[in-house]
Amino acid sequence: MSQPWTAVVPVKRLTAAKSRLRGGVPGVPHEELALALAADTLEAVRACSGVAEVLVVTDDARVAATARRAGARVLPDVPDAGLNAAFRHGAAGAGGWVAGLTADLPALRPDELAAALRAAQAGPPGVRRFVADAPGTGTVLLAAPPGIPLDPRFGPDSAAAHLASGAHPLTGDWPSLRRDVDTAGDLAAALRLGLGPRTTALAGCLAR
Repeated sequence: MSQPWTAVVPVKRLTAAKSRLRGGVPGVPHEELALALAADTLEAVRACSGVAEVLVVTDDARVAATARRAGARVLPDVPDAGLNAAFRHGAAGAGGWVAGLTADLPALRPDELAAALRAAQAGPPGVRRFVADAPGTGTVLLAAPPGIPLDPRFGPDSAAAHLASGAHPLTGDWPSLRRDVDTAGDLAAALRLGLGPRTTALAGCLAR
């Protein structure tokens, strides 16, 4: 029987988030788009059957309010030292199985996330697992069993970094989980998969 998960989702201040996506949707304020990506990600994670709690690490007041409305618990970004420090901070307050997820998965389907989490728990004991992004170089999900530090290595070429750190890759066919959004091209690809409602409302013009 699968065990429940705590999901840790760091979200940068909106003024600094998703800088490569700035201007990606003409006429849409950048902070609104970044908030929509995070909101749709959080709604999907919260709706995943395997997730018992979502911890959002952020110092942005709008993100915090959105997270609470989605049913997440908010932790201030006490380290204020980047993404990996935020992941470690959130994971330190969690027990049991921990999943670190990026906040830019607006097409995420809860059933795909649930399948990936089941695959993580089915692997060898005591080993961290990760899911690479669609290009295969980044990481969208890092999972750690109870008692094993999350030890995040997010950043450029994070898939290789996580592999080198001893984490095992999960290779399932989960297109909505693997589709993170860093650029306008990524957003167009996510749109083809089907965006969540908040991002759809802002990015629908890309489909026309």
